[in-house]
Amino acid sequence: MATARAPRGFCRCACFCSQNLYVARYGLHLRFRDERQLRRDYGPILRSRGCVSDKDFQQLLAELEQEVERRCKLGQESAARKALIARSYHPARPDVYTSLQDAALAPEFLAAAKYSASPGADLEGLLQRLEIVSEEKRIYRVPVFTAPFCQALLEELEHFELSDMPKGRPNTMNNYGVLLHELGLDEPLVTPLRERFLQPLTALLYPDCGGGWLDSHRAFVVKYAPEQDRELGCHYDNAELTLNVALGKAFTGGALYFGGLFQAPAALTEPLEVEHVVAQGVLHRGGQLHGARPLGIGERWNLVIWLRASAVRNRLCPMCCQKPDLVDDEGFGDGFTREEPTTVDVCALT
Repeated sequence: MATARAPRGFCRCACFCSQNLYVARYGLHLRFRDERQLRRDYGPILRSRGCVSDKDFQQLLAELEQEVERRCKLGQESAARKALIARSYHPARPDVYTSLQDAALAPEFLAAAKYSASPGADLEGLLQRLEIVSEEKRIYRVPVFTAPFCQALLEELEHFELSDMPKGRPNTMNNYGVLLHELGLDEPLVTPLRERFLQPLTALLYPDCGGGWLDSHRAFVVKYAPEQDRELGCHYDNAELTLNVALGKAFTGGALYFGGLFQAPAALTEPLEVEHVVAQGVLHRGGQLHGARPLGIGERWNLVIWLRASAVRNRLCPMCCQKPDLVDDEGFGDGFTREEPTTVDVCALT
């Protein structure tokens, strides 16, 4: 299948600076405009979760105001970090910055991608080459990288972690990890992985979610360790589709759990637990509610790629569930464009 080339000029939705602000200690994603609105919309549930005193509330208010300010400056500050890293950082493993080679990829993944791009490929044939984790939830697993490549990438990530280079948070829920575009790994690693290998698979697996029209992504590595992040609260991703690859190291616990789609009633009834397997990736819809159980011992590093299709999200922002209010942004932004989208059926509640 022909690759959908990325158009120039990506945007974010204005809701990014005011909605889905995560407060870990209360386990809530909040919408925030001002103090009056916060008290009106969330007063009772905040009190039920421990935000009781005026001091508690004022601390929360200050944190939300700081987070809004951070988000509004995020694109420019990220671009500045990327430029500084490109000028000053000396990699430990320069080989991971070379253009993605087939030798870095698991044979099973290469075979699935080759089949998916072949004439006459269909869903039934592809499913014979993947592990079906849940047919109902449309969650799949496939080996993605070789063990030596995972080790090389981990060595590079740990080297960067120990350096004095500036580091951005992977996302609003994780405090430890690396943004791959800032490190300079988007162009040689993530973009070819999306365009050459993932899109043929997703076109067959998720045609109703824009799987054949992926034109941007956001990729980051998250780290879980004792005294750092140990678990991840329930959420859904700002993506049409998500690939989550366990890179290592040795660890216990930390299983993923999945509920239903975030739009569906009783979306967390009887969650499905999925254990991590190093070098293998779990592929799921971005709107699937999910989280991570607490880490037991060791360290867990995962590569997460939010796969985006402007043909879908230009019509409806997945975070505010409204027509996106577009704001020009750096790089891929949040995957929106000002162009008229190609006709694609929006991901249905199935």
